[in-house]
Amino acid sequence: MNVLFVAGIAVVAADPPTSRELFVDALGLPLEADAGGDYFHSERVDGTRHFGVWPLTQAAQACFGSDEWPPGVTVPQASIEFEVDSPTAVAEAAAELEGRGFQMLHATREEPWGQTVARLLSVEGLIIGISYAPWFHAAG
Repeated sequence: MNVLFVAGIAVVAADPPTSRELFVDALGLPLEADAGGDYFHSERVDGTRHFGVWPLTQAAQACFGSDEWPPGVTVPQASIEFEVDSPTAVAEAAAELEGRGFQMLHATREEPWGQTVARLLSVEGLIIGISYAPWFHAAG
């Protein structure tokens, strides 16, 4: 596996408005709402390509296809995504992780916005994504 960089990090928020009070109002991060209005994020926070406040309901939907985080599964506190060089590399990395005994939350897939990602939950309660986001690789 060849991780190129940290693609993004997001706080997983059980109470997104309260979390936004810290990250947007108090810290003044330039986070903007997505089209649905619940996920606040930015590509303009130095030190990462993407920073967000990700509602727990959306994290549950992304990982399990439900708005509810499953009982008995550690509730995540954050998400960190590691960028690789292609969609194929995402699938290879997921297979490598599974070969090392890590259980993926979901198989490699392409999200509606064009990102290819596979995710697992670490023992620390972090959603770990192996990602390929084409816009991070565009020439320019």
